[in-house]
Amino acid sequence: MAAKPPSQRLREICLALPEAAEQETWDVPTYRVRGKIFAMEVARAGADGRDRPAFWCKGQPGSQQILVGADPQRFFVPPYLGPKGWVGMWIDRKADWAEVAELVRRSYRQVAPRKLAERV
Repeated sequence: MAAKPPSQRLREICLALPEAAEQETWDVPTYRVRGKIFAMEVARAGADGRDRPAFWCKGQPGSQQILVGADPQRFFVPPYLGPKGWVGMWIDRKADWAEVAELVRRSYRQVAPRKLAERV
């Protein structure tokens, strides 16, 4: 059985959350809860200059610095939203999908209304 593409796996993780919706913005899929973005899929140039699938999500205070500092081969500071604490993660080379799901859930809980966040 062939592995699912990274974009499909990310979509399934995001849309499994309460009231999550996908909306294309800036030519990329964004995942929202009641209009607020909690994750977005991007293709970004890697060290070799070729586009690689990645996603960005809202990080908890201090987590961006910890994740990028601990493993810059998997995590990066995204442009535009990086200064607001968002974290980028490559999802093409043996991504840890349990870790992806946890990062997505944490981001969701930061932007979702309290009643929805409590359900996650």
